[in-house]
Amino acid sequence: MTTDSPIKPETTTGTRLRNFLIVIVAIALGVALFLGLRAETNAVSLEKLNQASTPLEVAISNGKPSMVEFYADWCTVCQKMAPDIAVLEQEYADKVNFVMLNVDNTKWLPEMLKYRVDGIPHFVFLDKAGESLAQAIGDQPRTIMANNLEALVSGSALPYAQASGKVSKVSAPVAPVGSQDDPRSHGNQVVN
Repeated sequence: MTTDSPIKPETTTGTRLRNFLIVIVAIALGVALFLGLRAETNAVSLEKLNQASTPLEVAISNGKPSMVEFYADWCTVCQKMAPDIAVLEQEYADKVNFVMLNVDNTKWLPEMLKYRVDGIPHFVFLDKAGESLAQAIGDQPRTIMANNLEALVSGSALPYAQASGKVSKVSAPVAPVGSQDDPRSHGNQVVN
């Protein structure tokens, strides 16, 4: 008895068809993955907005009004608003400074305290001299932001000067991390 069996033509044809389908599916998935990743890199991100923003020192001194946004990379509301802010920045870039300040960077703690940032996104509208005119906190529709920017450019009162929407809470340390407690400050030693 021999164990050699002849290969059936149907099995070869079936195997070829299966392999052909696997190749087609692999190519389709590869193209979809490539296009998906490419589309993702073109999407507006907070990092791209930050890189394109005007430094605060320049914004305060260049004679143009400014919109300062306090944000964080983890803030879902900030991420949601990023495409709208990018559109507004394209529209008003020649008339208004767009400044992005990340609340996770302790460098901006004095500004956070000055403008009383306790929720993000927190927008501060500054006149040409760098003086605060109004603030908007939280998720804002693009039309409200555009109306405020239009008023900022024209030098008139901002129509939505104290607008509030959905925010992400900020819990920034008041003292630098790693500072020693003052031994005379007995209240810090009490544990409830």
